[in-house]
Amino acid sequence: MSVILHITAKPNARTNHLLVAANGELVVRIKAPAHAGQANTELAAYLAQVFGLSKSSVIILTGHTAPFKKIRLDGLTDEDCQRLLAQHQA
Repeated sequence: MSVILHITAKPNARTNHLLVAANGELVVRIKAPAHAGQANTELAAYLAQVFGLSKSSVIILTGHTAPFKKIRLDGLTDEDCQRLLAQHQA
């Protein structure tokens, strides 16, 4: 069981923060800079924390050098994902 998320990542933020916009878009603000993969590493760690998964369960499928990313979360059901995302609604 796994879930695919399409997110927009924004590096160089003050704090790590997940926001679900009214239109359903997922935006993740990350403290780390977009340099040498630092933002991707912190993004994976932050999403693992938010969804209660191990870091190895968060896989960036596409968008390694772009703000628009496709991410797979292994070990998470659609229902659990929707419940957790509802806590981050704008």
